[in-house]
Amino acid sequence: MAIAGLVGTTIEYYDFFIYGTAAALVFSQVFFPALGDVAGTVASFATSAVAFVARPLGAIVFGHYGDRWGRKGTLVTTLLMMGLSTVAIGLLPPAGVIGVAAPIALVVLRFLQGLALGGEWAGANLLTAEYAPPGRRGLYAVFPQWGGAIGFALASATFLATDAIFDDNDDAFLSYGWRIPFIASALLVLVGLWARRTIEETPVFRAASNARRTSPFAGVIREQWREVLLCGGLTGVVFALFYIGSTYLTTYGTATLGIERRIVLALGIFAAAVVALGVLVGAKLSDQYGRRTIIIVTGGLAFIWAITLFPLLTSGSPVVFGFALAVAFGLNGLAFGPVGAFLPELFATRYRYTGAGVGFNLGGIIGGAVPPLLAPVLADSFGVMAVGAMIALLAVVSVVCALALTETSRRHSLHDQHLPPRRRALKQPVL
Repeated sequence: MAIAGLVGTTIEYYDFFIYGTAAALVFSQVFFPALGDVAGTVASFATSAVAFVARPLGAIVFGHYGDRWGRKGTLVTTLLMMGLSTVAIGLLPPAGVIGVAAPIALVVLRFLQGLALGGEWAGANLLTAEYAPPGRRGLYAVFPQWGGAIGFALASATFLATDAIFDDNDDAFLSYGWRIPFIASALLVLVGLWARRTIEETPVFRAASNARRTSPFAGVIREQWREVLLCGGLTGVVFALFYIGSTYLTTYGTATLGIERRIVLALGIFAAAVVALGVLVGAKLSDQYGRRTIIIVTGGLAFIWAITLFPLLTSGSPVVFGFALAVAFGLNGLAFGPVGAFLPELFATRYRYTGAGVGFNLGGIIGGAVPPLLAPVLADSFGVMAVGAMIALLAVVSVVCALALTETSRRHSLHDQHLPPRRRALKQPVL
């Protein structure tokens, strides 16, 4: 079960991240060549941000089916949608060939990617959380959480290999080289479908699936809207640390600091390894000391990192740049590790898929869509320190939201009868 979750999330995140890498490196020239450097970069990141707007909608749509009909079929559907959208992006003609239809189609396909990933995260984490033994849900949640780190490493490695093959032939890379990682996704999707066909529904879901229910989204908004909003605020900085590091800093390192594209991509692979280690450490510590404690401590460290980041980068050194990436991704991992168990533990079984998914992907808008989109504008208008201030603010919001939520690491079971009294009543179906 854990391996199936890891394989599936790795493939979906790989598909999602290669878009972010391409948006940082080539999309401004391929799809927005008439806008200039700054406006083209903003437009590229704007198309990337579309996916984050789609992710909560995907959590609602796929959460409905995941809560009503089961996790397995829903996760197979999200994997197929992600894979087909990714391959279609790789086959999309540039703006120079089909004009304005190219960026429009790009936005539509990116929206479909967002829908798919919006339904993926909660389902994969529910599979491990609902199977995990008491006291070890944080550790078991490491497997789907690792999918993000491995997917990013694969995305960076694929672009690095493609860049090496074309060996500074920028015309060929911009023409068709960047398309190879997208089209290659088709092979990975086949592997993911094979892995997902082996999974079974969790005992927690089967025990709760014999009652007729109202809409899971209506139920979670009516009964646990507060938790949904707080989860969004809590995860905002988690997303910001990752996507500022993987998109904006990639562009900043190549365009502003003059670091070779190949070096930046190689550092991305190193940073992904740091994420994976951070996820393991954060998840393990959250079983011992509590989910909120680790997230709060990480938020405080993220605040300090945000206000010191860009003064460090002024040296232009690839070593310093690599260190900055490692810290950003390490902090992301420390916070991301506990989140995989924390969010599912907060919600009742009958709408756990929807509640955890919507809360998590709301954080995607707050921290994953807005900061990379605003970062070039803020840097151009007020200097790069404004980007650091934005991340610091998100860190403060995360800490406040964590303090407002209930600690869940000592919860014995995810069956509804083991939830606190206010939520235990939610298991009664509305006929």
